[in-house]
Amino acid sequence: MSEKKTEKIASFEEGLEKLEAIVEEMEEGKLPLEKLITQYEAGNKLLAACDAKLKEAEKKIEILKSKDSANPQFENFDPDR
Repeated sequence: MSEKKTEKIASFEEGLEKLEAIVEEMEEGKLPLEKLITQYEAGNKLLAACDAKLKEAEKKIEILKSKDSANPQFENFDPDR
């Protein structure tokens, strides 16, 4: 059984940028098979890391939404701000 680890990324945007670079390199069609497989594995790890970042953000949003709906805070609307 293969062990599936996620790549360490600082942000979703960083992971997406790295993933896009890997995809572009693979799409060029100039990689030898071994390098192609290595890049594919790296892309899968980045995809998992990006997915984890998105899920983390979704959880934070749900927490914020539940806090806001329990005790809404209203401010006066100022269109000049």
